[in-house]
Amino acid sequence: MNGAQALIRTLADAGVALCFTNPGTSEMHFVAALDTEPRLRAVLTLFEGVATGAADGYARMAGKPAATLLHLGCGLGNGLANLHNARKGRVPVLNIVGDHATQHVPLDAQLQSDIETVARNVSPGFVRTSASTAALCRDATDALAACIGPPGGVATLVLPADVSWGRGGAPQAFAPPAPPAAADPQRVQSIARLLAGAGPRTAFLLGARALQDEGVLQDLARIARRTGARLLAEVFPARLRRGAGLPPVPRLAYLAELAAVQLAGLQHLVLVDAKSPVSFFAYPGKPGDLLPRGCALHTLAAPHEDVPASVRWLMQAASAGAAEPLLQPARRPPRPHGPFTADRACQAIGHLLPESAIVVDEAQTSGIRLPSMTAGCPPHDVLTLTGGAIGQALPCAVGAAIACPQRKVLALTGDGSAMYTLQALWTMARERLDVVCVVFNNGAYAILNLELQRVGATGSGAKARAQLDIGNPALDFVRLAEGMGVPARRALTTEDFTQALEHALATPGPHLIDAVLPPALTGLRLRALPRLLDMLAHLPRPLARAVKRGIAP
Repeated sequence: MNGAQALIRTLADAGVALCFTNPGTSEMHFVAALDTEPRLRAVLTLFEGVATGAADGYARMAGKPAATLLHLGCGLGNGLANLHNARKGRVPVLNIVGDHATQHVPLDAQLQSDIETVARNVSPGFVRTSASTAALCRDATDALAACIGPPGGVATLVLPADVSWGRGGAPQAFAPPAPPAAADPQRVQSIARLLAGAGPRTAFLLGARALQDEGVLQDLARIARRTGARLLAEVFPARLRRGAGLPPVPRLAYLAELAAVQLAGLQHLVLVDAKSPVSFFAYPGKPGDLLPRGCALHTLAAPHEDVPASVRWLMQAASAGAAEPLLQPARRPPRPHGPFTADRACQAIGHLLPESAIVVDEAQTSGIRLPSMTAGCPPHDVLTLTGGAIGQALPCAVGAAIACPQRKVLALTGDGSAMYTLQALWTMARERLDVVCVVFNNGAYAILNLELQRVGATGSGAKARAQLDIGNPALDFVRLAEGMGVPARRALTTEDFTQALEHALATPGPHLIDAVLPPALTGLRLRALPRLLDMLAHLPRPLARAVKRGIAP
């Protein structure tokens, strides 16, 4: 067998069941070899950013890596933004990047590039160019081991064309990495001691592996109930399990001013698969490090450690096993009525969200009320924009829908974000995926209207405002979606939106709703920031009042 056939057999034997592809000439032997292995499903995408984002979404929900097949350095470059998101979320993605045949590289052909340099920023744990057909499958198992971890993440294997077509390929058995170790017992005991009597001046900051496991959430809620400590989630966790009957864990606010209020007064912050909080950007005269002055930082479980076991040991050390965890009561907002706003769209989502839904949230400014409106819905998962690189929601929804075909996927995106990877709609139609896409269409990069002021940039004249305005000409998402085979409806009123969402959730297959909203946050002044808190219902009311007393300049 040739190298490509042996590589595909190796991947399938190791449990890799899916490859998102956007191939070119250098990858044709891999493409041909796909027919030799029925266990590996290949899903075509029309843009590499869709392939990488879909692999991210699949891995978050399946708990194992998907592969991508990308064409040379340029193809990998097109997929970098969503690989950045996967890297920040420590999501296992295996890139297979075709390259020119080894003897062709010195000729510096038109598509020749330094692929390893392109890959290294998003794939810091593993980048390797396979040097021979004989070494290819060993290289692949090494890449998989790095991908799975711990801690895991993006791995990139460069596949020269002659290594792919060369004869003598031999599949390699994959030995899964050793399971991660739990936290050091002395560290656990030390944290248990500081929890005694610490009360609300101590908080846990939770990352994805703590937030997606119901058992871990229950154990942490018992610790919080026993000790009085608070639970907080990262701003953008890779996966968050939430809803009625589960412990409520508010996310740290995106706006640094609000996150500072959530963290104010803490004496101890305990990290569980999370990093110390920092602001998303630097702002003149404001600190980027959000850890309160005098607050001690502790790590219960680092990314390379066993989160469930570490939390379980702490629960035992804190004598919290018998504590009754605080759980989210079941409740839904009523069916919305009145003028169409982003708030009422979020209310409709909370009113209708089905059990076990997967919400891919890139709603930006339009989704401010989403956490509060869906808190008491039936249990569901939320996938967020881990690295902040927009254009994630639609591709991520593709991968999530393939990973969990029995679950409804709801992809929420802004109009500007949707245009980055709109080609994902074509793959949804081709694969008949059960995804409802909601495009919050306000004709602007709305969040940047706020950021323009927050960074202290002087002036906001016509030329500056034009760089944030995408409403002229207006984007017609109904026609764009229908042109790629996805049924679509435009919603201009609250009733339109609620009826369209109700229909889409009840009907199998992909659907798109073009939710045409009034401009969001356009012209917002920072002095109005306290009023924005009224929409951030996931913050406790005392904190909202504290911000109103003067956090905004």
